[in-house]
Amino acid sequence: MSSIRTMTRRAALAAVAAGAALALAACGGGGDDGAGHGGHATASASAGATAPAEGATATAAHNAQDVAFAQGMIPHHRQALDMARLAAGRAASTEVEELAGRIEKAQEPEIATMTGWLRSWGERVPGPADSASGTGHSGHSSHSDHSGMPGMMDGADMEKLEEATGEDFDRMFLTLMIEHHEGAVEMAATQREKGAYQPARALADDIVTAQKAEIAEMERLLGGR
Repeated sequence: MSSIRTMTRRAALAAVAAGAALALAACGGGGDDGAGHGGHATASASAGATAPAEGATATAAHNAQDVAFAQGMIPHHRQALDMARLAAGRAASTEVEELAGRIEKAQEPEIATMTGWLRSWGERVPGPADSASGTGHSGHSSHSDHSGMPGMMDGADMEKLEEATGEDFDRMFLTLMIEHHEGAVEMAATQREKGAYQPARALADDIVTAQKAEIAEMERLLGGR
């Protein structure tokens, strides 16, 4: 009986020690890999971790990559809108004009969504000044200060697109928008790999799917010219 009580007591002590170790790990695991942007916790990658409860705030599970994704994709989308809005009155093909309309319809709500995330996180929302360092002769953003962002045009390309009409516009629009979409897909792929906020990862999935399909459509249209 004495040996049984000893074994039972040792088992209990081991369980208490294990619980204390887990508690210390939970309280002290404040390294970069476990902390979101601005000190908010990210979704844990450890075994047994649970997802945030339904209705949890956006601040509970985002990281620096989520912020960078939103702050980068907003001006990226804005340039796509600038390009798409040029199609009316310039495009020779109804297919190009309709494609431009679909791009505008899809990306405007995404800008609004990402703006909402940044505001809820207390992060800076990029404004028009963040999307351009100057304007073309028609007042559209030249975006020449984003040369390091994948797929972004410089001011010279935007001015050429503004000046083009008819078949020249169609070819230039399709060529530049393919490159622009490829850049967005690259940015979205990084978000899917490194982001923590599930709605942002889901948006990245949508961007990859939709823009890859539009790239294929634009390559088909461009090949027919």
